[in-house]
Amino acid sequence: MPPIFDIHLGVNYWLTVNTSIEFDDLFTEIITVADSDYLQVCLINKDLGNPFISALELRPLQKSIYQEANSAQSLVTGIRWNLGGSNDLRYPDDPYDRIWKNFTFGTSTDISTTSAVQPDSYSATPSLVMQTASTSSSTERTLSFSWSYDNQSSVCLVILHIFEIQDIPRTDFREFDILQDGDTTSKSSFNPSKLDTEPFVYTDTGDTKYNVSLQATSKSTLPPLLNAIEVYLIRPTYGIPTYGGDVATINKIKANYQVNKGRSGDPCVPRELSWAGVTCTSDSSIPRITSLNLSSFRLTGAIVSAFGNLSTLKSLDLSYNDLSGDLPAFLDQLSALTYLDITGNHKISTTLPPGLQQKKDDEKLTYRILLAVIIAVSGVGVVILFACLIKRLGFCRDNYRKELRNDNSMDLVDSEGNIVHIDSQNFSYKDLQKITNNFEQKIGKGGFGTVYRGQLYNGEQVAVKLLDNSSQQGTKEFLAEVLQLSRVHHKNLVALVGYCKDELGRMALVYEYMPGGSKDRNARFLSWEERLRILLEAAQGLLYLHRECNPPIIHRDVKTENILLNHMLEAKIADFGLSKAFQENCTHITTNVAGTLGYLDPEYHYSYQLTEKSDVYSFGVILLEMVTSKPPIIDGRDKIHLTRWVHQKLTKGSMDDVVDKRLLGRYDVNSSWKVVELAKNCCAEASAQRPVMSHVVSELRECLELVLGNSRVIDSVRSSSSRRIAFEVAKNAESLQPDGPSIR
Repeated sequence: MPPIFDIHLGVNYWLTVNTSIEFDDLFTEIITVADSDYLQVCLINKDLGNPFISALELRPLQKSIYQEANSAQSLVTGIRWNLGGSNDLRYPDDPYDRIWKNFTFGTSTDISTTSAVQPDSYSATPSLVMQTASTSSSTERTLSFSWSYDNQSSVCLVILHIFEIQDIPRTDFREFDILQDGDTTSKSSFNPSKLDTEPFVYTDTGDTKYNVSLQATSKSTLPPLLNAIEVYLIRPTYGIPTYGGDVATINKIKANYQVNKGRSGDPCVPRELSWAGVTCTSDSSIPRITSLNLSSFRLTGAIVSAFGNLSTLKSLDLSYNDLSGDLPAFLDQLSALTYLDITGNHKISTTLPPGLQQKKDDEKLTYRILLAVIIAVSGVGVVILFACLIKRLGFCRDNYRKELRNDNSMDLVDSEGNIVHIDSQNFSYKDLQKITNNFEQKIGKGGFGTVYRGQLYNGEQVAVKLLDNSSQQGTKEFLAEVLQLSRVHHKNLVALVGYCKDELGRMALVYEYMPGGSKDRNARFLSWEERLRILLEAAQGLLYLHRECNPPIIHRDVKTENILLNHMLEAKIADFGLSKAFQENCTHITTNVAGTLGYLDPEYHYSYQLTEKSDVYSFGVILLEMVTSKPPIIDGRDKIHLTRWVHQKLTKGSMDDVVDKRLLGRYDVNSSWKVVELAKNCCAEASAQRPVMSHVVSELRECLELVLGNSRVIDSVRSSSSRRIAFEVAKNAESLQPDGPSIR
């Protein structure tokens, strides 16, 4: 599909590119102050197609021009028009290679001079640009143009180049007011001079539409004059890049081990785009790397000296690689280190350097290694050294195996009595107490048990779901969820960090922490675009379960409460306690009915035959919930299912009667109809009439593209997003025309 992606300059947002809008080429420009000896331009993959770039050019400017571009903000170019000329201008006419697009007002009169014009000090406008202008016949009195932003908080910088290039007879006089959105921006009327080339500059903040008019005063005998126009979007540079020493170090480590995982660019900022395995400080100061998780990154060879330069590193996880040699003495330089894990590196020495050994002895360092059962083979015979030689110690061989795997994995028995190896981390109950600060912060409760917030040794935030003794789900559902989640890995499924199942029967699941909570109808208000993104991401998670898992998985409890959001409002499906796996050639599973009232597939309810279309039905109900913000079962004089309620509303009224009133009409009508039609198909009584999840994903992607595609487009760039600027022109102060400014 035509990709939609973001561009960042360093750690700050620049622009969103939407190639689904037809264009010949896209050219975008930003004026910025470099805060270091390098610049990074990053294309951000938003999972809406792969970003691409054809060319990247850098032009140094004098520090004296465009003073609004400083350490606190940059300028994104929107309009740069040369009025009254015959051709576009750039280098060598402009020594900075700025492109001045030739533009002519509808019925305007182009005027010019051959006299050289000195560049102004504000933007050093080229002489050829200032030698031409647009004006009108003597009967016309106003020159106006407009532009718009989809984002009402946008601030734009407007530069009007006005210079008198005609010889004015003594009997004539040129004077005009500059009107911003109908109000006079200048304290007095403007009289262009042959002596002054300085432009008229102002900023504008406010509504989505802006206009400016040059209106002749009553005593003026000549119409307004305009040589050139520049309009920029002011883009704040809030982001602070990661400390340069840490960036250089992490890049050395990455290059040494030829690591291709994670992203390029800044490793810490923006936070939602930080590198895989990297955790950084979150305060307002310069970001520093505090945790490095390189577990299973296929690192080989010795531990390189660059690690010793990460002076703020608290946690270093090098587990499950192929590292070799000694633990080097330069690790003693890591004064902040409190956690070191080298589990699974069978060729490395486990002896700590003196400084870290002292910290471990003082209980200021958690040090994790994998013990081994040693098998020595000689020509005489085989000597096996057992760790549990004496039975009275209370260990059997299987128990010892579990102890060995306490920091990484364990074997569990599934519902059919088969032994299944689980690679997720196995926590002890004591670990859980430390992680949650003795179960201090409760963040939720479900059928399985209570959920607590916690933090791992490496700083990672987690959610710990502890089985209640009174839980009706119990061991069977616990094992089902561990077994399913240990083998599914997708960005739209909540990741299982680990679990606990001890000899006292205490059980818990440890998940990645989702600070946005569940996507239920009582959560914070979401825009129409945010709702579509959440639906698309949740659908992608279900599609993975149905089509990409081997064997496929039916979730069986798809509902809004099981769609969790992270801090970026990215959706992930959770709670696999009721899920069922089935062989690919199987058409259904005959099983007892389980699920949640309101989301339950009616065909499954009476046939006891579970299929992937059961999840599709439940997702159809979620689609309607997101459109209406109504629950699946609507209370009233008579309870009514949401599907029936929507049908009744659409039969008697319009889409406005169905869509969440809190949107205040700010939604795309075409995409809302597509979502409702898709929901109706998903909730068909017969499963054979329902679509598969791949079709649902495709339809939702089209809905999102409709919303993004309906945003206005920058006239000179021809691409943008919900946050982009879109330039229009006005034939008069009340109406907008798509073909440029005109004279009134």
